[in-house]
Amino acid sequence: MEVAVIGAGIAGIATAYYLCTEYRKSSVMLIDYRHPMSYTSAQSGDNFRNWWPHPTMTAFSNDSIDLMERLAHDTNNVFNMTDRGYVLATRQANADTVLNTLQSGVDVDVFSSADKIHRRFPALSGDIRNAIHIKRGGDISGQQLGALMLERYREAGGKRVNGEVTAISSNGAFILQTNSGSDSTVIKADVVINAAGPFAGEVAKMLGVDLPVRNVYQQKIAFDDRLAAIPRDMPFSIDLDGKSLGWSDEECALLAEDPQLKWLTGTLPAGTHCRPDGGDRGTWVKLGWAYNATESQPQRELGNEAAIDPQFPEIVIRGAAALLPSLLPYIESPPARFAHYGGYYTMTEENWPLIGPMGPADTYVVGALSGFGSMSACAAGRLCAATVCGVQLPSYADDLGIARYENERLMKELQSTEDKGLL
Repeated sequence: MEVAVIGAGIAGIATAYYLCTEYRKSSVMLIDYRHPMSYTSAQSGDNFRNWWPHPTMTAFSNDSIDLMERLAHDTNNVFNMTDRGYVLATRQANADTVLNTLQSGVDVDVFSSADKIHRRFPALSGDIRNAIHIKRGGDISGQQLGALMLERYREAGGKRVNGEVTAISSNGAFILQTNSGSDSTVIKADVVINAAGPFAGEVAKMLGVDLPVRNVYQQKIAFDDRLAAIPRDMPFSIDLDGKSLGWSDEECALLAEDPQLKWLTGTLPAGTHCRPDGGDRGTWVKLGWAYNATESQPQRELGNEAAIDPQFPEIVIRGAAALLPSLLPYIESPPARFAHYGGYYTMTEENWPLIGPMGPADTYVVGALSGFGSMSACAAGRLCAATVCGVQLPSYADDLGIARYENERLMKELQSTEDKGLL
């Protein structure tokens, strides 16, 4: 059986890895015209957590963390998996609203006094009234995890094909037209797996399928923390409250005069997040804020993305400083060494992945891993590989596939909640 996996991001690599290593498939092709993990996977925040507002996603995430922990153990932690957890911080006096979203199996500590919060998380703002520590969470090097799986895939006989899939037809077997830039090649396959990330919708259309996904461009920054503002042992920390950005009256008046910037003077959504980057001896930090909600078409090269906002570094620093006041000096004196980058959140309306049969016989999808691709890739790839191979699937498999849209009870439940676990 010839299996073609379209897309060499971390989800495609993980799927190919499990097909070859766990299910012993000897004829697997990983097809992409880019270098592996050089597109959306290269823009990952590299965090993981089992905190989700639904037990299906919690179980899925727990399985992925289990698989990563096993790989970390077997490789002397070559991809630098940590276990500092997540901190959810709020100025609300009552934490029940947050706690009620946590599923069974999510282990937490709750800190509800100023003294305890300050002792445990000294960088947090003094106005934080509740800090919830999600214990099963941390960060990884997604690039190293992907490289490990790719190496083992190659050792198991998996093949890499350099080319962009431009058309797919079927005549008994699937015929994939690929273009490497210098020449065109025809590839035959018995099974097609769509792991094309932001281009999953385009690949699906080649097979007559309309996937319910959209792409939203989100940005991050990383910078050299020359002031040592962020403690190196601080967990990934998230502000659960909406906020204003602390403009001066003059700045606020100038922004209000511009229709495209006026929104910056109001209350912005929750979700600013920060963590140290590079381990205990590193000096860099990462900041993110997935406040964009506008759909856009993915560009072939991320460096040409017109949606990247030159004001984002100041916006996210101002937003994060509301949670971490030690960042305030960077508003007046921005970091000298920093990286500003972005990537697409390919997502369904409910922010759940699509993993499993895609429609036509012997076609599958592993995608819509918006903002959680690195952390869920192992479970997503293994689930897709298991589906292809017809072995026993976890109980949540149907909920994560296209079949869920036929489950009226589940879809009504998902549509009734505003919390989609988006970060």
